[in-house]
Amino acid sequence: MISKLTKFKNYRLRTKLIVTYVLLTVIPMSLLGYIAYSQYANSIEEQVGEYIPKLLKQANENIANQIRELEDLPDLLYNSDEVVEILREDAHQSRSSLLQDEFTINSYLSRMFINGGSQDILGVFVISKNRVFQSTKIPYTNFGLIDYSQSYGQDIQLKNDDIFVLPHQTSLRFEGDPPFVLIMKQLSDLENRTDLGTVLIAVNVTFFEDVINDMSEEGKADLWMMNKEGRVIYHTNSEKIRTVDREFSNYPKINGSFRTTQEDENRLISLNYMDETGWTLAHSVLVKNLTEQTDLVRDATIFIFLVFVTISTIISILLAWNVSSPLNRLTTLMKRVEKGNFDVDLAIGTTDEVGMLADNFNSMVTEIKDLIRENYQIELKQKEAELYALQSQINPHFMYNTLETIAMSVEDDEKETVIEMVTLLGRMLRFSIGNKETVVPIADELLHVKDYLTIQKIRFEEKFDFTIREEINPERYYTPKFVLQPIVENAVKHGLAYGRVTTIEIEVTLIRNSGGTEEISFKVKDNGAGINEDTLAGIQKMLASDPMSKRDAHFGLSNVHARIAMNFGESFGLNISSGINKGTEVEIRIPILTNGTEGGHHEL
Repeated sequence: MISKLTKFKNYRLRTKLIVTYVLLTVIPMSLLGYIAYSQYANSIEEQVGEYIPKLLKQANENIANQIRELEDLPDLLYNSDEVVEILREDAHQSRSSLLQDEFTINSYLSRMFINGGSQDILGVFVISKNRVFQSTKIPYTNFGLIDYSQSYGQDIQLKNDDIFVLPHQTSLRFEGDPPFVLIMKQLSDLENRTDLGTVLIAVNVTFFEDVINDMSEEGKADLWMMNKEGRVIYHTNSEKIRTVDREFSNYPKINGSFRTTQEDENRLISLNYMDETGWTLAHSVLVKNLTEQTDLVRDATIFIFLVFVTISTIISILLAWNVSSPLNRLTTLMKRVEKGNFDVDLAIGTTDEVGMLADNFNSMVTEIKDLIRENYQIELKQKEAELYALQSQINPHFMYNTLETIAMSVEDDEKETVIEMVTLLGRMLRFSIGNKETVVPIADELLHVKDYLTIQKIRFEEKFDFTIREEINPERYYTPKFVLQPIVENAVKHGLAYGRVTTIEIEVTLIRNSGGTEEISFKVKDNGAGINEDTLAGIQKMLASDPMSKRDAHFGLSNVHARIAMNFGESFGLNISSGINKGTEVEIRIPILTNGTEGGHHEL
């Protein structure tokens, strides 16, 4: 289960949205509809199962009333003294007398039973002393009794009980084969208690139809009456009359309803037993017919549900696609950005969460692209500054002047001066060539500048002087390489004035700011002619704007300022103050660099 949840968690968002929709809507609605339909169908079945037995009981009572009325019909013979007198007569009479008696009784039977009695009477037969009197409504054949063959004579003993002769117990058939039962009753002479004979009344059982017709539900239900053995007396399907219900022995012997699954289709069978006759009135209906109207509602509901599910599924797929598609595009574009392609644009056109995410992504990519472009330009400028610094480590003019001074010293046989200058020049060249490191101890940078100034002092003798004052441990702190030489060269170039001694002072101090941070300050001061305000303003504007924009006479200053600003920030760099005939002071500020690693970015 946990592994399946883990797999589902890794599914695509579109799949998860659709699966979640199905789990939360389609399945619950399907189960709810199925449960509601099942409960409703069961409720209908239970109500019908309770209602039908009550109808059967009422129908049985109505049938019993009619049977009681039919049982009284034979007593009509006692209303005629003439008939009773004929039945008392001896069976052995003359032919004419016999015919006269038959005419008399047959006329009476027709008048009282066929024409004046119940409409359901098909025929009346009176058997007395080997004589048969009869009157029928429709032609008949095979009048005879199978199990009661002895009852044709006046010797039968019915013990004053009425006997129902069922259709299967007689071969009598009327034209059209209507269903009927025979009510057989023994006639007794009320005066001398002798047997007069037997009367049989054929009654059409279609009177059952009048009682139970409303229960057949327009032919969708089967109704039948059967005796104690399950023999069918009447059935709404006439073909089953006289047959035996094979399942009768399995029926419960109490009134009520039960459901059977033994047949091809489920049926609800209801039974009600008639106490007077022992007959059973049965009602059977297919369960599907009970829920026919419900099935229509069910089918309509299923159709509407399928339409709803189809439409809602399409909408959910569109929504899932609308959400996942921009995310997929975002994922694709992010992979392109990861590979370095920042020329991407995620256009969504909406203001929802996805649209805001796309806008943020586009803004982020644009910002990254600008930052990369800016850093790339800074790096290019830095490389350019480094290249220029390397190119200007040893000024060709300085080299030429130094070599010329060495040559003059050789001519003047000033060996010590030559040795000193060659030594200083060699150390400067070695410092310049050793360019593997971009930051060096301040002591090395000061030594390099000191060598440069010493050579200049040899050249200019008493016209030039310099001092270097250190208030920090120059071996502990580091500085970018070649930050002092361009400033000092510039001071020598522009500070020398005719008729007076040019002095250059270099001061290295540790400054503590108001925020508690410390910085290294290099100050290069000369007592030269100074810089006028316009030129000084132009130089400061150049340093503030783009120090690497062009290479002019002040490119050495701008190169140093640019290298420091690009690596340590705009708060560091050069600060120039000067005035006409007041000299010039250039201050270089850098962060604290210890062992070449502390204080920020040091890859100069």
